[in-house]
Amino acid sequence: MSGDTRPVMVGYFDSAEGRAALLAAVEEAGRRGTHLVAAHSTIDDDAPTGEEVARSVTEIVGADTGVTIEFREVKGGRDVSEALLELARQIDASVLVIGIRRRSPVGKLIMGSTAQRILLDADCAVLAVKA
Repeated sequence: MSGDTRPVMVGYFDSAEGRAALLAAVEEAGRRGTHLVAAHSTIDDDAPTGEEVARSVTEIVGADTGVTIEFREVKGGRDVSEALLELARQIDASVLVIGIRRRSPVGKLIMGSTAQRILLDADCAVLAVKA
């Protein structure tokens, strides 16, 4: 266990990449002996509610992980990467866990993806997890 008890944060979205990031974040929080902040976006009108996200997360990781999970909604009006980076700064996250997906060679040339912006602009360590 590390001496750093700042929270681990995960950007959680209901996708294979989001579930992989969530599982890695729970493991990382357990290893560090700290709590987990699971941030989910409410930018989209069709976004799940906080209760729906909490229920989904509990189904994925199980009810008894030994890790306390705090849920935070990232409100609309700006891009997801900016909102996640701001929240990570506010809570002084020790690490931000994100899910990434495989991109085509052409896709790799395009700047501006959420994951790429987080990797480049985060003030804390970033753990990028593939599904």
